[in-house]
Amino acid sequence: MEMHQLRYFAAIVDEGTFTAAAHRLHVSQSGISTQVAKLEAELGQRLLDRSSRHIRLTPAGEAVLPLAKNALAAFEAIKHTAGEFADAVRGRVRLGMIMGCSIPAFLDTVADLGRTHPDIEVSLHEGYSDDLQAQVLAGSLDLALIGYSGTVAQGLEASVVVDEPVAAAVPAGHPLDRPDLRLGDLRGEKILCLSPGTGIRAAYEDSCRRLGLDPRVDIDASSPVTVLRLAERGAGVAVLSASSTRGADLRTVPLTDAATHARLGLITRRGQHPPAAQLLRTRLLVALEAG
Repeated sequence: MEMHQLRYFAAIVDEGTFTAAAHRLHVSQSGISTQVAKLEAELGQRLLDRSSRHIRLTPAGEAVLPLAKNALAAFEAIKHTAGEFADAVRGRVRLGMIMGCSIPAFLDTVADLGRTHPDIEVSLHEGYSDDLQAQVLAGSLDLALIGYSGTVAQGLEASVVVDEPVAAAVPAGHPLDRPDLRLGDLRGEKILCLSPGTGIRAAYEDSCRRLGLDPRVDIDASSPVTVLRLAERGAGVAVLSASSTRGADLRTVPLTDAATHARLGLITRRGQHPPAAQLLRTRLLVALEAG
C-alpha cells in the first residue's frame, strides 16, 4: 500500500469522478484508475462502486475513507515536522473560525502554534460560514473552520472533520424525551437553533423542506452553549448536532428523518498555500480528527 494510492482514492471521492480527480492532481486518469485498482486488490475489497455516472463508496470504502484521510493527514504532519528542523517556518496566517466555536482541540492548536513557532503570526477572525467561505475565496483569509451542509463553494477544498445529522435536545421528562423523534414531532414546540449561516441551521432547514415542513426557529443564537442553556431552562427544544450537546443537562434524541447532515470542515483555496498556513492546517486536521 502506497500513500499516493490513498491520496488518489480520497481525491476520487472528493471530486466524484476519476477525470476530475486526475485533473486536480495533475496525473493521468488511467494512472489513477490503475493505482486504485491495485489498492483494492491488495486490500481484497472493492472500495468504489463504478456502476453509475458518479463514483460511490462501497461499504468497505465507507469504512476505509476516514482511515485513509487520517493516514494522509499524519503523513503531511510528519513531513512538516521534519521540515521545521531544516528551515524555520515563518509568516502570517489569517485564520477564520465559525461563530460560537468552542472546540478545545481547535483552540489548543491555535494557542500552541504561537508558543512553538514564535515566527508565525496567527490572526483569528470569527464569522458566519458563508462569509468565511467568501473571504477564503477572495484571499483575505488563508483557511477557515466552517459549519455547512451539502458542499462548499466552487474553488474551495474542504477537509471534513465532523459529519452528522441534527438531533433534538430536551430536559429529562419532557414530552419529547423519547428514544427517537421525527421532525414532524417538533410541531407545536418552540425551536432553538443556531443562527442562519451555520451548518446546523442549514441542515435543519433543508431536512424540513425535504419533508414539506416549515423550518421555523423561534430563538437563534451564535453559540451552541447559549442554545443548550436556554433549553435547560425550558425555553424550547434545542436542534443541534449530537456532538454539540455533550455535557449539557439534557437528553439528546435522534431525529430519524433528518436527511441532511451538518458538517464541520476546514476550508482552503485550491492550489498552493504558504508554508505557515499549511503547517497550521495540518496541525488542526490532526488535532480535530483525533478528537
